[in-house]
Amino acid sequence: MGKIIAIANQKGGVGKTTTSVNLAASLGVLEKKVLLIDADPQANASSGLGIDVESVEIGTYQILEHSHTPQEAIIKCSAPNVDVIPSHIDLVAIEIELVDKENREYMLKKALESIKDDYDYIIIDCAPSLGLLTLNALTASDSVIIPIQCEYFALEGLGKLLNTIKSIQKIHNPDLDIEGLLLTMFDSRLRLSNQVVEEVQKHFNDMVFDTIIQRNVKLSEAPSFGESIINYDATSKGAINYLHLAQEIIKKNS
Repeated sequence: MGKIIAIANQKGGVGKTTTSVNLAASLGVLEKKVLLIDADPQANASSGLGIDVESVEIGTYQILEHSHTPQEAIIKCSAPNVDVIPSHIDLVAIEIELVDKENREYMLKKALESIKDDYDYIIIDCAPSLGLLTLNALTASDSVIIPIQCEYFALEGLGKLLNTIKSIQKIHNPDLDIEGLLLTMFDSRLRLSNQVVEEVQKHFNDMVFDTIIQRNVKLSEAPSFGESIINYDATSKGAINYLHLAQEIIKKNS
């Protein structure tokens, strides 16, 4: 039975999509069967794996409104062992359309029931908000990874996200775990980066992944070529970091 992991943080620019794409690709390279679901209307996870977003006809929007099955939405991509359910700017409308629906928080959970057993891991790239889309992703997931960038405002908003997770555990998904807090955009030359790492590790101990994602030019370049860091430059620091993260997750779940 596959494990569903949401990558969530309502703050933008913390490395959610970079983590979703490269973690999926790293798990694929380690011979796990992976489905990446793009649940962000910006569709960066889809374009980051070489999918032409403009030509997407069936994607996350259609499976959330249950007009198509997930099987119909799945697209093969360049990363080995990785399938994608892509997104499109249409997804912006789903928040409004789901408001009056009964059990609106369970739309994604219900849709994924038919394919959960087909994959080892299902990774959901969440939108940078705590709206209905993210709520659906967290209700459908077994666990959540929270990326935190090693910068001054890193811990701002984290309390709000943890409270949201607590209320989802209470009301919608009692089995939701925190897979871990992932420190991203780390620059060892900056005192501030090191301070943020110390602070997060001190407050959250075992909840923090051992792997830290370092700042890396190649990580920023890869999406413009429609490739994961593993395909783009497997020897780069970014690729090595994400492979270590994938190994850590596999070990934790074995």
